[in-house]
Amino acid sequence: MRICFLGAGSTVFAKNVLGDCIRTPELGKFEIALHDIDATRLDESFAVISAINNNYGKPATIYKFLDRREALKGADYIINAVQVGGYIPCTVTDFEIPKKYGLRQTIADTLGIGGIFRALRTIAVLEDFAKDIEELCPDALFLNYTNPMAMLTGYLLTYTKVKAVGLCHSVQSCVPWLLFNAGLSKQKKTCAYSIGGINHQAWLLDIKDKDGNDLYPTIKERSLKKGRRNALGGVIPDVVRHDIMKHFGCYVTESSEHNSEYMPYYIKARRPDLIKHFRIPLDEYPRRCVRQIKLWKFRRFTLMFRKKLKHFKSHEYGSYIIGAAYSGKPFNFNGSILNTGYRIPNLPEYACVEIPMTVKDNGFDAPAFRRLPEELAALNRTNINVQTLTLLAAKERRMDYLYMAAALDPHTSSELPVDKIIALCDELYEEHHKGGWLPEYK
Repeated sequence: MRICFLGAGSTVFAKNVLGDCIRTPELGKFEIALHDIDATRLDESFAVISAINNNYGKPATIYKFLDRREALKGADYIINAVQVGGYIPCTVTDFEIPKKYGLRQTIADTLGIGGIFRALRTIAVLEDFAKDIEELCPDALFLNYTNPMAMLTGYLLTYTKVKAVGLCHSVQSCVPWLLFNAGLSKQKKTCAYSIGGINHQAWLLDIKDKDGNDLYPTIKERSLKKGRRNALGGVIPDVVRHDIMKHFGCYVTESSEHNSEYMPYYIKARRPDLIKHFRIPLDEYPRRCVRQIKLWKFRRFTLMFRKKLKHFKSHEYGSYIIGAAYSGKPFNFNGSILNTGYRIPNLPEYACVEIPMTVKDNGFDAPAFRRLPEELAALNRTNINVQTLTLLAAKERRMDYLYMAAALDPHTSSELPVDKIIALCDELYEEHHKGGWLPEYK
């Protein structure tokens, strides 16, 4: 059995997911094929994964490949964690050019002008991945961790034959974080809840204690208290998420810095008071990138030069899915998949939705979920509109679809008129195209 990891230069993430696999007894003896286009980062990841493998009885035989096709040959499971264009130059471009137009962002990896261009760059690479997979390992399960999750997974499922699913940890962390900030952490292990929607904008539809009592009234009462405090006595963060819950009724899975740019209400160049009130960290993702790059310079020495390395299992779904698929045992999780058959009845069938599903017969079984409250489905559809037009732009290589995707984006359209949106798209396209990150568009 072979697990292929694409984008293995993401050493810490590769360590988490592949370390989890190494510590999964159901997998027995297996192969790990690491692939990256950066030889140095590939060597670093190979050293770290090998050290973990050495510490736990060497269940895996580990290979490293600069040649993607060699890594994919015979793969049964593929984990995708590529970032096309990296922090420099592409992420910097996605933040700095929009600033010239007065358009500010926080994360820019899921929606908005940054999410759109990140999708276009990545889809151009995923198309090549798909051709290789269809030829070399057509039955492999493709676990996509790369953002923008809904757009990339949706593209693979719509336009290729790859057996893909989108994986994110926002669902796992949603309820524990909310309960902690509401001072209800004791309910974490016994409560029951339901989550569904789209990636990074899925909804906590209900949450009940072990006796079936609704916890939402208590959560909302504490959320609305002025100067509210969490379980440690600190002021509750996530102001945007609590504001969304106040006005639309449900808590959303992804963080405030993410969701502030999925809606038209929070980031306003002419309203710095809003940004201060909602504690919105503009340019948050570039800051994180700089911190992570600096941190890695120190952390690499603590990880790379040990012959044996301890690993504690992470909360990522990957190893559990692979273990379940390989052993035939079921595993339940929330993943992103097409809304085929209207699993969520009031979202489009072509949308990529994030709902409960099960690993079954080396594939994924996602039964019908439920109808969302109309106000939540309406918010999802504003994001799905952008995703749909972005996928058309990528498939047809057409600038007009790109313009329309950006013009339909809730945050971009609330800040800029259409002529400025077109000019912004043109400038971003030219910069990325010039660097070789985007193909020719007509």
